[in-house]
Amino acid sequence: MAAVRDVEIDPDGTFKYILVRLQRPGSEERRDIVRGTKAAEFHNHIFEKVNPEMEKLGYECKCLGGGKIDHNSKEKKIRVYGASTGYGKADHSVTVEILKKVYTDYEITWSDDKK
Repeated sequence: MAAVRDVEIDPDGTFKYILVRLQRPGSEERRDIVRGTKAAEFHNHIFEKVNPEMEKLGYECKCLGGGKIDHNSKEKKIRVYGASTGYGKADHSVTVEILKKVYTDYEITWSDDKK
């Protein structure tokens, strides 16, 4: 699982994101990853890109939910909020903990606000 990055999000802007659980079939080993991009009009577009990539590496994927990320690289701030209509709301506190592993010098917050 080390070959898979914890986070792949756009460097700036406001965009949709999903929280994805990876698991090897028949194994207890699992890991959650964050993926987000403004190229995705809907949350399922992100999953449709991630799922085949992870299947090639031998993982099963499950989308745990989604929301939005507001990423301001200049001010080193990330805000996680909102929900996905199709997948429901991700546990934003889990998302923030994953983001903190990568963006160690950022101020990262979350809320259940819609906007």
